[in-house]
Amino acid sequence: MSEQLSQGVKDAQAKFDAGMGADGDASPYPMLAELRAQAPVHPGWKEMGIVENPPDGQQIFTAYSFDAVKAVFTDNSTFSTKCYEAIVRPLQGPTILEMQEPEHQVYRRLHEFAFARPSMRRWEAELVRPLVERTVERLRENKSADLVEEVFMPIPVRVIAALIGLPETDIGEFHRLAIDLLGFHSDMDSALRASAQLKEYFVGILADRRRSPRDDIVSVLAEADIDGVKMSDEQIYGFMRNLLPAGAETTSRSTASLAFGLLTHPDQLAAVIADRDLLPQAIEEGIRWETPLLNFMRETTRDIEFYGVSIPAGSTMSVNLGSANHDESRWTLPERFDIFRERKPHIGFGHGAHVCLGMHLARLESTIIFNTLFDRLLGLRLDPDAPEPYISGMFFRSPPHLRVVWD
Repeated sequence: MSEQLSQGVKDAQAKFDAGMGADGDASPYPMLAELRAQAPVHPGWKEMGIVENPPDGQQIFTAYSFDAVKAVFTDNSTFSTKCYEAIVRPLQGPTILEMQEPEHQVYRRLHEFAFARPSMRRWEAELVRPLVERTVERLRENKSADLVEEVFMPIPVRVIAALIGLPETDIGEFHRLAIDLLGFHSDMDSALRASAQLKEYFVGILADRRRSPRDDIVSVLAEADIDGVKMSDEQIYGFMRNLLPAGAETTSRSTASLAFGLLTHPDQLAAVIADRDLLPQAIEEGIRWETPLLNFMRETTRDIEFYGVSIPAGSTMSVNLGSANHDESRWTLPERFDIFRERKPHIGFGHGAHVCLGMHLARLESTIIFNTLFDRLLGLRLDPDAPEPYISGMFFRSPPHLRVVWD
């Protein structure tokens, strides 16, 4: 199969983006700045149109400041991931996302076998680097490309597919189904159909790996054991259905947004090309500046007074990571893309017990992708004849296109 995106994948992505409020170059950040200036925590979910809570029924509150968002992620006993049982379990089966302690801690350690450093080093050399170099080399003679469609979207998907051990011929359909699964907000029926098809496919893969283990994530998880505790088949299916939407979608978007930041700031692009030691801080600034996934949810387990707001037990607590990463009390001129700013940890990967399992893989992929682009596509710059690029989205954010040329 070609490493270019199929039309089916492009159509699925366009439908997903439309369902997620990706309307032109509209940005949520001016509204988020106003909300932060008023209070760290608000009733409702204003950037999604829920201005206030109804007198009766389910209540929702949103944290916007860095400290408030971090506090929600830190206090798992008060702000529980139990809310994902109703949202995620019908689509992905049991996952660690909705698990509570102490069960969560045990199963997170089992999942961490999949991202152990020896495996990461081996996959870097044998899988990620060759895939990235092959993809970029195929483009080199063209002298122009849409980096979103030809690099940033396909590579993370193909990395995940290879880690799972998918055959080349199945990657396009797998990508399309994963996008449909992630688009449950706008089309639950399509998401449920995609979930059923993915599980049916994964049943065969897992059965094969239990019989004949290979050097892939599925085999690692099938054999993982902590004090006699192992992952069930259903839990491994859940992990596999979550891996591509959670891993590839966010990595595709974060790499595309970083490229947008660098290409629209040529002085910073030139600095990184000249000094690759700047690349790690550029990657972190890109995630801070344009966080790929803005919102996560929690459920309150008790009545709580939180940053001056009375929140009853059983309420939904939304946290806006994009707003937290633009908090003026933590960063000077946070709307500005600046790889040289004072380095402070962002919260783009979450925080606490449920911090992103795949963040090291995401950073590894980003590092290899940008080093390869800079080494192979000399004089990389925005295409002066293409429409001006922009970043869109209210829930997931990234540039839909990024047309470039090189020498």
